[in-house]
Amino acid sequence: MKGFRERLQNNEVVVFDGGVGTYLYEKGIYINTCFDELNITNPDIVSEVHRDYVTAGADVIETNTFGANRFKLAPHGLEPKVFEINLKGAQLAKAAARGEVLVAGSVGPLGVQIEPLGKLSYDEARDAFKEQVRGLLDGGVDLIVLETFALVAELNQAIRAVKELNREIPVIAQVTINDDGNLLSGATLESFVKGVENTGVDALGLNCSVGPRAMLDALETLKTLTAMPISVQPNAGLPQNIGGRNIYMTSPEYMAEYAKRFIQTGATIVGGCCGTNPEHIRAIRRAVRALQPVKRMDRNPAGLTVTAPEAVHVAGRTEKSRLSTKLARGEFVTLAELVSPRGVSPLKEVAKARRLHHFGIDAINIPDGPRASARMSALAMAAIIQRDIGIETVLHFACRDRNVIGMQSDLLGAWALGLRNVLAITGDPPKLGNYPNATAVFDVDAIGLTNVINRLNHGLDLAGNPIGDPTGFSIGVGVNPGAINLDEELKRLEWKIEAGAEYMITQPVFDIRILERFMKRIAGVKVPLICGIWPLVSYRNAEFMNNEVPGASVPGEILERMRKTTTKEEGFAEGVTIARETFERVRGNVAGIQISAPMGRIEGIFTILEK
Repeated sequence: MKGFRERLQNNEVVVFDGGVGTYLYEKGIYINTCFDELNITNPDIVSEVHRDYVTAGADVIETNTFGANRFKLAPHGLEPKVFEINLKGAQLAKAAARGEVLVAGSVGPLGVQIEPLGKLSYDEARDAFKEQVRGLLDGGVDLIVLETFALVAELNQAIRAVKELNREIPVIAQVTINDDGNLLSGATLESFVKGVENTGVDALGLNCSVGPRAMLDALETLKTLTAMPISVQPNAGLPQNIGGRNIYMTSPEYMAEYAKRFIQTGATIVGGCCGTNPEHIRAIRRAVRALQPVKRMDRNPAGLTVTAPEAVHVAGRTEKSRLSTKLARGEFVTLAELVSPRGVSPLKEVAKARRLHHFGIDAINIPDGPRASARMSALAMAAIIQRDIGIETVLHFACRDRNVIGMQSDLLGAWALGLRNVLAITGDPPKLGNYPNATAVFDVDAIGLTNVINRLNHGLDLAGNPIGDPTGFSIGVGVNPGAINLDEELKRLEWKIEAGAEYMITQPVFDIRILERFMKRIAGVKVPLICGIWPLVSYRNAEFMNNEVPGASVPGEILERMRKTTTKEEGFAEGVTIARETFERVRGNVAGIQISAPMGRIEGIFTILEK
């Protein structure tokens, strides 16, 4: 088993467990119980909690000792048992870990004011921390996590206590923040970093108090203040009192999506705090696993010049498709998105495609298993629409479900069936869909896929072998103007263009300011930009887009407009009105638009585009 420092040095993402106290509460332990005492009085349930987190995929589990110091144990008459409770807590976690995962000794604040705000001196505080940490060390923990601190001065005494007992054990120093991104004491993140980064800790970070969204904002600030590894372990939102029980409402999927954003923003350690349980950690583990192959492909695959064999004609952009020709000539294009059915009959979708074709839409976009759903093959759906209606399609082609052998086979088949436009996308990870434990392939990401298609367009397979007549796909790629790390997004766009991308389609745009900022950054890029537009259908839909779809930031004023609607039809009408306003604002600055049809309601597309 790799040690904690080794994982940090290898830039591995480390997944911590979730809440211990709130999970014990979820299992029926009364809130007025001293949870730390359970290490002695009910060790079986504590062990069960640890095992559940190990099974869920945590790399590190924390001991049930967050409040096991003399001051917090005193009201329960347990002050003499500080060492015993911490020792037993460490032993229980080590036994549950079975040598497969690491164990972190959990140490929280003392719960009393220290100087200059209280009577407790720094030396007395340090002695109290030593008393607790000594039990954890004797119990064999692999590292110490100092968590949920609000005062940097108190945190420093905890760090000194650990270092005076064992200078070699890894230490994480974590503070808790409010919605404004400051420590609960009012101190800034900058003062936190300055106060602890030279104390010998291995990582610093944030936990508890707030949900994932506020913690992401704080992380963006924290990453500018330090080059040290950063941990992020938010609560599952704010608890709601339901039937006398405090219930945390944030779903595992929501937490997992933010875990991915934490990692992309710069966090090395992710996990959960109050309200999170093994289901949240299982979802986070899947998110981390889904990111890893993409990270391996985060490089320019176009290192070798693609040269077609002699006698192979490589099609120009005006030869590839009607859509490609219009884009090459600078003509404005309109695309509509239709999702494949969940069953075997495409009749409804074909009928909608016919109406869109008669209206004058240039092409129909067919997503490839959106949100990791099992639907009729997008390739089959695209071929049927082109065959029966005559309108061109844009086949979304995802990397999630095929290895590079299957990709090339399907692309050759798509060409033989008459498909001419392909949008290369990495694809949503399985965790987002109905089969979260399904295996994702991700041999390549969208950059590598673009390279594969470009090689086929030059009459070569990925290994450089001639295939005879080449394909002539018009190659599109996705872009995210609202990416958390816009510099990284632009770097990836550059690689996609080098690999052969000929146009780009954005994530749904709701905030024009974000699109304008993005367009300024790509002012020198000569590849046509098509703006994605999503007609909202309800306030709930607006919240989902804002919280669950990376980069699809819905401004507060639009959320408020959708919140005021009271019926489904009002919500749909207002969403279409907002989408039309977006269209009017962007139409003179982009090469075209792609309009989605939520719930299959294509009438919104007609309203948006009507003269």
